[in-house]
Amino acid sequence: MVLVHGWISHLEHQWEDPSLARFLDRLASFSRLILFDKRGTGLSDRVADSALPTLEQRMDDVRAVMDAAGSTRAALFGVSEGGPLSALFAATYPMRTSALIMYGAYAKWIRDADYPWAPSREDHEAAFKAYEEHWGTPIGLKVLAPSVASDERWRQWWGQHQRLSASPGAGVTLYRMNVEIDIRQILPTIRVPTLILHRLGDCLMNPAGAKYMAGQIPDAKYVELPGEDHIAWIGEVDILLAEIQEFVTGVRPASEVDRILATVLFVDIVGSTDRAAALGDARWRDLMNNYQQQVGKEVARLGGRVINTAGDGVFASFDGPARAVRCACAVRDGVAALGLTVRSGLHTGECEVDGDKIAGIAVHIGARVAAHAGPGEILLSSTVKDLVAGSGLRFVDRGSHTLKGVAGRWRLFAVQT
Repeated sequence: MVLVHGWISHLEHQWEDPSLARFLDRLASFSRLILFDKRGTGLSDRVADSALPTLEQRMDDVRAVMDAAGSTRAALFGVSEGGPLSALFAATYPMRTSALIMYGAYAKWIRDADYPWAPSREDHEAAFKAYEEHWGTPIGLKVLAPSVASDERWRQWWGQHQRLSASPGAGVTLYRMNVEIDIRQILPTIRVPTLILHRLGDCLMNPAGAKYMAGQIPDAKYVELPGEDHIAWIGEVDILLAEIQEFVTGVRPASEVDRILATVLFVDIVGSTDRAAALGDARWRDLMNNYQQQVGKEVARLGGRVINTAGDGVFASFDGPARAVRCACAVRDGVAALGLTVRSGLHTGECEVDGDKIAGIAVHIGARVAAHAGPGEILLSSTVKDLVAGSGLRFVDRGSHTLKGVAGRWRLFAVQT
């Protein structure tokens, strides 16, 4: 399988994002996966903005990569702009294409009377200007990957990914080139097995464009997936990968969810709404960046992992309950220097692990424990208290409570300051 990335890529930096690394590993579990950076991007030689390759030259580059890898025939998996490139290759070299897979792709990307679902040229011009001014920042994430747009780790990765993958001039020039692509006339000439995948709520590419392609390519299979993220390896990834695996191998993977014992920690800021209103948007964003960096530093220092950040909340997991409690203490004391007061909740239990995600009743209980905590308080379930016996940590009994959505009554304890 040849993975044809979309707009920009970087073969080395892609492994720094756990979700992308897992995505590639999954593809490689059922195929010999061939990866490359297009000419002028990533680890490929830089070229002048005026010499960036045309769609035809990019197709020739795919053939050169296959030749170099000793691949006479492969399935092409085109993501976003990689979709029309892969489609052109499949139509031109059917003997070298065992299958064509397109995700989040398009045949044309400018609105016309007969193509009303694409953005207008004015919409694109506004986007060009925004990328020219903000290249190397989290620009575009609210459209490309809304589910992680507020995740500070991912925001930093995306900004760095842009800077490493292409120069600002090349990035915007490539975007302008991609907008001019129109492969509608070649779609009926594609004669290889074709799978078209698209998320129903894709904020960048309207699914109507994918449906159009499926109607034009003979015998193409169209699968609509849940989610809003355009970036393939974000969101409901397992469903997407299962469709691809079944299409190219004939076997759908069994759904397997790993279970581990983990301590979950929830932290949120007390009075965040009033504080945000008092500071204003810009100052509040700066404060939130400092806050999330401080929390992330303490979580990493004590061997934990930040699972999610949403608004003023942070959700992390640890493989040791004592380290989780000490992290909560360090976070409380550390963010006090920023003028913030937080509350925290912890619980230890069996969690379902699916890639980068952690879920299950233990996570739900941890969130409900945090909801009972007062300003500056670190509250934990009796399970955590019993597991840290001998650690030197001391607790105050806060009595038994009913946790919303959880059966029975739960005895909660606060960390003694």
